[in-house]
Amino acid sequence: MNEQAHGTHTHATEEDARNRDIRIWVNGDIVHRDEAKVSVYDAGFMLGDGMWEGIRLYNGKWAFFDAHMDRLYGSCKAAGIEIGMTRAEMLAALDKTAAANGMTGDAHCRLMVTRGIKDKPFQHPRLSTSGPTIVILIEHSVPKKDVQKGGVRLVTVPQVRGMPMAQDAKYNSHSKLNCVLACLQAERMGADEGLMLDPHGFVNTTNACNFFIVRKGEVWTSTGDYCMNGVTRQNVINLCRDNAIPVFERNYSLFDTYSADEAFLTGTFGAQTPVASLDGVNIGEHDGAGPVTLRIRELYAALVKKNVGLG
Repeated sequence: MNEQAHGTHTHATEEDARNRDIRIWVNGDIVHRDEAKVSVYDAGFMLGDGMWEGIRLYNGKWAFFDAHMDRLYGSCKAAGIEIGMTRAEMLAALDKTAAANGMTGDAHCRLMVTRGIKDKPFQHPRLSTSGPTIVILIEHSVPKKDVQKGGVRLVTVPQVRGMPMAQDAKYNSHSKLNCVLACLQAERMGADEGLMLDPHGFVNTTNACNFFIVRKGEVWTSTGDYCMNGVTRQNVINLCRDNAIPVFERNYSLFDTYSADEAFLTGTFGAQTPVASLDGVNIGEHDGAGPVTLRIRELYAALVKKNVGLG
């Protein structure tokens, strides 16, 4: 495997030895990571039957908590998964887990909700009768500086984002095989991550993040019909609209992408990660993030501070 591709991706973090000793919430108990286990009968393990959220902690507060809960609770309702906790109870559980780890910032949470333990090892959801499994896993987590500065290398992969009637990408589900295959395809071609097209051949998203390009001062992203409608994605769109940066959700092709002035990825973890190249074609004439990406980074950082009470 390409060594550089193995070590570079949008979720690459600076090493932190404290993560070897973290405490994790598992159905109300907070236990050492070595003791944090779920049953082999759990629907999430057995079938990928669950939903999750990635949430970032700043100043002791969870950024954009309401937007993340809207997506989590909406997804679980649509999939018929009863969470069994109010939003206030979920917030208290998140805060309790962070406190158990002494975390107030530079931390990233993966909040997972599955349909729970199954009575028999088969598919039908009615076989999950014991209630949901809820896991809160928080790590000390800072994005790698060289990735945020120099960007990632993408390659267009054959794996595409599917139609909503197959598996709607708007579900942030545990069923991520489609994205895993795209990531594997990209690594086999020597890139860091894979750029996925939609069923009609238009540029959509990567295997892990939402994708944007900048052309002549305009910011473009996909229509959102075939991708996870990320919280950071929507924040970036809103920031552009509020700050006189032309932004468009539209269909566009690889031709438009190869000739773009800038490109960047969005996600809760990395915020805005620059794209250095696509399919071996350098994006723009700058090293790392371009001027529009840098401007959006500034606006986003200010938005985060305001959201968590620092601004």
